[in-house]
Amino acid sequence: MKKIFNIEGMTCASCVRTIEKSVENVDGVSSISVNLTTEKMSVEFDDDLSSNVIKAVSDAGYKAYLKEDYKHVNIKVAGMTCSTCVNTIEKSLKGTDGVNSVSVNFATETASVGYDPAIVNLEKIHNVIKDAGYEPITSVSENQYDADKERKEREMKTLWKKFLVSAIFSIPLLYLAMGHMLGLYIPEIISGDTNPLNFGLFQLVLVIPPVVAGYKFYTVGYKALFKRHPNMDSLIALGTSAAILYGVYAVIMIASGDATTASKFVNDLYFETAGVIITLILLGKYLESIAKGRTSEAIKKLMGLSPKTAIIIVDGKQVEVDIEQVTVGDIVLVKPGQKVPVDGKVVKGLTTIDESMITGESLPVDKEVGDKVVGASINKTGSIEFEATKVGGDTVLAQIIKLVEDAQGSKAPIAKLADIISGYFVPIVLVIATASALAWYISGSSSVFALTIFIAVLVIACPCALGLATPTAIMVGTGKGAENGVLIKSGVALETAHKINAIVFDKTGTITEGRPEVTDIVTAKGVKEDNILMIAASAELKSEHPLGEAIVRRANAKELKLKELESFNALPGRGIEFVIDTKTYYLGNEKLMNDKNINIDKLYNNSIALAEQGKTPMFISSENTLLGIIAVADIIKPSSKAAVAKIQGLGIRVYMITGDNKRTALAISKQVGIDQVLAEVLPEDKASEVKKLQEMGMSVAMVGDGINDAPALAQADVGIAIGSGTDVAMESADIVLMKSDIIDVVTALELSKSTIRNIKQNLFWAFAYNSAGIPLAAGLLFAFGGPKLNPMFAAGAMSFSSISVLLNALRLKRFKPSK
Repeated sequence: MKKIFNIEGMTCASCVRTIEKSVENVDGVSSISVNLTTEKMSVEFDDDLSSNVIKAVSDAGYKAYLKEDYKHVNIKVAGMTCSTCVNTIEKSLKGTDGVNSVSVNFATETASVGYDPAIVNLEKIHNVIKDAGYEPITSVSENQYDADKERKEREMKTLWKKFLVSAIFSIPLLYLAMGHMLGLYIPEIISGDTNPLNFGLFQLVLVIPPVVAGYKFYTVGYKALFKRHPNMDSLIALGTSAAILYGVYAVIMIASGDATTASKFVNDLYFETAGVIITLILLGKYLESIAKGRTSEAIKKLMGLSPKTAIIIVDGKQVEVDIEQVTVGDIVLVKPGQKVPVDGKVVKGLTTIDESMITGESLPVDKEVGDKVVGASINKTGSIEFEATKVGGDTVLAQIIKLVEDAQGSKAPIAKLADIISGYFVPIVLVIATASALAWYISGSSSVFALTIFIAVLVIACPCALGLATPTAIMVGTGKGAENGVLIKSGVALETAHKINAIVFDKTGTITEGRPEVTDIVTAKGVKEDNILMIAASAELKSEHPLGEAIVRRANAKELKLKELESFNALPGRGIEFVIDTKTYYLGNEKLMNDKNINIDKLYNNSIALAEQGKTPMFISSENTLLGIIAVADIIKPSSKAAVAKIQGLGIRVYMITGDNKRTALAISKQVGIDQVLAEVLPEDKASEVKKLQEMGMSVAMVGDGINDAPALAQADVGIAIGSGTDVAMESADIVLMKSDIIDVVTALELSKSTIRNIKQNLFWAFAYNSAGIPLAAGLLFAFGGPKLNPMFAAGAMSFSSISVLLNALRLKRFKPSK
């Protein structure tokens, strides 16, 4: 038997060999293959030796587990304030027995946790998060999403109120502390010159409300510090605490000393520094929460598509129920103008449905008995009844929402550098702040000056900018993709797509329409094209056969007036026989013509030539006379040629792969401008063809329908599925094109490039800000005769750095596909 294990702890190619050697020594193992990129191990053995294999991997210093043994949950986490919080939660969860994978996303406030229910339960995971100082909220349904949305809105309002309270007291505090330097009026009773004690006590009273408003900086910051995982809150708490404690010390000295002592301390109380820092950071947090809320608008839009109620038929009566109460097998009624509540299959009625919100296709789609309907689409014309086949989390819309959520919660490889740096950032800043303050003090500067340096360094440092740089851009990028009908399933796919230098297209249904259309009409001498098309379309008007539907579509496009049939007879395996205006006609294959003794010699060579081009020739005759040939084939999509040209314009090599014969394949490829053709390839061999290109050093994307191309989609560096969001397409591909239009491959590539460019910009500015800001705060310029950075300005700069990164990521919302 063969089993696939997930592996944790691998960092390089040598890890692969270490694991393989260890597992090879297990008796009964016949073959083993470890993949570093996917972190999976494929093992073949005679009996079920899973436990032995897991032990062998563990002995080698790694962790192995079977995917089916584990559950996965997304948990909303409240209380995170910076990227260091991410590391704190991840470390806490990774240290919990039974937890096999953890990925915490600061921008979405989500922890994605894989765990073994036999070892640890969800309650324990929640408690671990609580012990780390945060509030867990399991996210599994729309109701909980709505609750989370309300919670975020409450948090925004609370932040605004806290900012107002802090500002109301910090403004007079700043006025009082700095007014005398600017020559502003200050009442004598609280003047520093005449009443220094009142001056100090009044400032102490004024700083208390801002401290209370920012109490979470202290509770969270010191808790993280004591757990040896200091975060941004720790920096703020330490900096402002130092300022306030020094201020209290100065007030005590003023109260207990003489006029000389009072004059020494009265101008260096630093209460205003603490108050203004807290005020500015609260403002920054409020603006940050608004910007972060805007990054998740894609999910909000998708959530809003689904109706809240449905009408089901119970014992012949219409009963309105909540959408959560609809079960598989229920008969659901949808009236004109209403939204389809769940996925299903039509059992009664005819209608036209607008599926643009799901597939991106602008034209409404006709639906009749037996056709599938998709939840959240809009019923336009007639009433229908359908049997519910997928409800709740199984519907196409629910799967799309999950895809977007998973993509927004995933981490791109480019984020790893920022994560590593964020983990060491705060401790390093604490060291720099302490070292800088000591250096200035030892060099002869006053303790007040050294304290100013200490506070400025702590406050200006911003791990948030680093932590937000990647996830916010990925959130906006994947959300923008969803708006344009391009579902990107992970940050890895989003990043990898911009490196692609070769794309392999499947032919049928990808480059071509996937449905037959009339391509040629060949007439006998003296017969008009429109005449035989009108005759054939009249016969096929009510046909459900794809070839007949193609003929009717062509006749409708030419606005031909069709005639009534007097009789109709289907001839299975051959064609049809029908009567119009008392005259008998035949439409079908060569066998039908031979059965009816119709001479086709004059057009026989034409039929052979059409057949060799991959087209289906259908002969049409009237009683004893051949009238012509109507050829039908799967034609090229209107956008295929333009899409191929655009992709080639990006410097990417384009290949077409198909099971068709080489002549037909070359004919299609020539029409779209593809010169690299892989023909007569069986479905099971498509993956090996992709692998051959990869072995040539290419980064390959495979574009197919996601069903018979599944192995090739999985083999490719990026698998792109064409289709209306089918289960198989979503499972096998990294990117799903909902519009079934390959021009969206260009959209995916352009979006990937734009997003990665945005991430690099964010990381550059985050690194640049901290690289320039920390030395400035440490007094580097002052040492060479330049200015000293006031801690209040440092706090403002820190808040601005996070907001600037978020605003830059939001620029992606202006992305428009170049079609």
